[in-house]
Amino acid sequence: MGFALRFERRLAHSREKVWRALTERDELRAWFVQILDYDRSRLEFTEGAGLAFVAASGPIGAGTVLRADRPSLLEYTWDGELLRFELTADGDHACTLVFTNVVDGPETGSAVAPGWEAGLDLLAAHLDGV
Repeated sequence: MGFALRFERRLAHSREKVWRALTERDELRAWFVQILDYDRSRLEFTEGAGLAFVAASGPIGAGTVLRADRPSLLEYTWDGELLRFELTADGDHACTLVFTNVVDGPETGSAVAPGWEAGLDLLAAHLDGV
């Protein structure tokens, strides 16, 4: 079945701005997985698109975009894991991000949770211009 990690953050930014940070290569560089080589990775977040995650040392995974409903839902696979980003408006200039990462079990969840906490902190700081 899998083990789901769920993170929720209120962000003082519109869903559109957060969506761009989740889907645009130059925005991803500022906060997403730091070991990725963004020039060699295939990161087109349109429904059905294939994704390729590449580090300096070579490929580190592949996936498929399952859902891309701008600006409210992005869901894709990455080597057997599921990453789901849900954005809900919270007034005119804020939103709530619910991020879920489904992994194979609690041991993997324990291993990756601190990285996602740090990544989401970087996302918030990037959006805030820090």
